[in-house]
Amino acid sequence: MSYRISVWDEMPRTGLPGQFASYAEYHRHVGILVQAGVIEDATKIWWDLRPSARFPTLEMRITDVCTSINDAICIAAIFQCWLRLLYRLRLNNQRWRRYEPMLVEENRWRAHRYGIDGELIDFGRGALIPYSELLDEILDLIREDAENFGCVSEVEHARQILTGGSSSHRQLGVYQSASERGADHQDSLCAVVDHLQAETKRGLD
Repeated sequence: MSYRISVWDEMPRTGLPGQFASYAEYHRHVGILVQAGVIEDATKIWWDLRPSARFPTLEMRITDVCTSINDAICIAAIFQCWLRLLYRLRLNNQRWRRYEPMLVEENRWRAHRYGIDGELIDFGRGALIPYSELLDEILDLIREDAENFGCVSEVEHARQILTGGSSSHRQLGVYQSASERGADHQDSLCAVVDHLQAETKRGLD
């Protein structure tokens, strides 16, 4: 249900980032690539999550471009709240478990393939859990943070995405509908492009 990962995984310096003990350690590693002439600067590192080279923040880059501005705001709000949650835990001297990349990669692939229709591994329980159930847990965890930022409604929009579908669902639906009306493959794809243009222009609901 996501094409971005299929494209970017063919490129170097993509996928999940490594683990660094500090920003200085990360910066040293980037410096090696820059000094070797492999990259110009840190903007040429295209991990799913990376420190911004220009702003004091973390960039979340794993998702496809949202064709719905409401969906985009929702994802940004959840990401912002999630980072604040981790920050709160750190301030309270609380820790979180670190899992091996192989486990995280498995969930990354499942999200890539099935989107919100699928299941992800709950590492603690050792079981596949439907995304809908995991979403409830996430929204409960970040409720305090959403209230702090005043973005509860934006975060809760995730439930509407769950029930109404993502852009992937709508694109597949448009293609299927065009095909059922007798359009060939190329014309069905053109119908999807027209839909994407219209949805992107629509703006806030």
